Amino acid sequence: MEHKNWNLLDEALGLHNNDNDNAKPWPLCGRFVLVEDCVDTSAAFVLHHILKRSFSSHPSSAVLFLAFSHPFSHYDRVLRKLGCNLTAQRDNGRLFFLPMLMFQCPGEGKPNHDGLASMFEQIERVITVLHQDKKSISIIIDDISFLEVAANGSSDDVLNLLHYCLTLTSEYGCAFIALDHKDIYLNDGERTAVILEMEYLADILVKAEPLATGLAKDVHGQLMVLDKETHQHGISAIKSYNFHFKIKENGTECFYPGTKIQ
Repeated sequence: MEHKNWNLLDEALGLHNNDNDNAKPWPLCGRFVLVEDCVDTSAAFVLHHILKRSFSSHPSSAVLFLAFSHPFSHYDRVLRKLGCNLTAQRDNGRLFFLPMLMFQCPGEGKPNHDGLASMFEQIERVITVLHQDKKSISIIIDDISFLEVAANGSSDDVLNLLHYCLTLTSEYGCAFIALDHKDIYLNDGERTAVILEMEYLADILVKAEPLATGLAKDVHGQLMVLDKETHQHGISAIKSYNFHFKIKENGTECFYPGTKIQ
């Protein structure tokens, strides 16, 4: 049942090619996946799904999770409903969970980049250790919007941190996945610049939006996935996927518009 529910999203993210084949690398290695949502339509379930799938990508895979939005107990509870025990993954060294809810850059008169630089140094230390014996590593940030709040609203400093994280995708082959709330401070020009820059940098862009026709009982929103296929001479094609979803107690149903949910 789970595969049926998720096969559209797995296909769009390129994860279906990794099923039952631990010899293959994690398909998201070396790629930046940007997940965007809005107040009316949350895309947190996409992050949960990628988190779960990252552990099944290879027996020695690992995840570095920077949590700005929720504590560990929240994710542990959500992932248990999806059949993944985060506590066990943390205890066996495959999940490094960094609680950042209380993180705050220095106050007025002190540069933000000092706090963000120390954060990146911590990230790099963990990745360096993991890289010694792990086949694939994923870096996940659960809320870029709260990262900006912690950085006292400095978009430039946040973009610098994201650029640094992207260097790890090429240096260590890490996957980098981040969730952003697109309509937070949408009217702010600097905030809009951050969104456009991240969308440009993303290898895969996932957008969760309300239905154009308004609220529906059996459909909670629509997903658009843009996969920029890159080759030696640059981008050769962009694959586009569009489908609807319904969030359930123990998972999410993804389906094409107009098809009946079983």
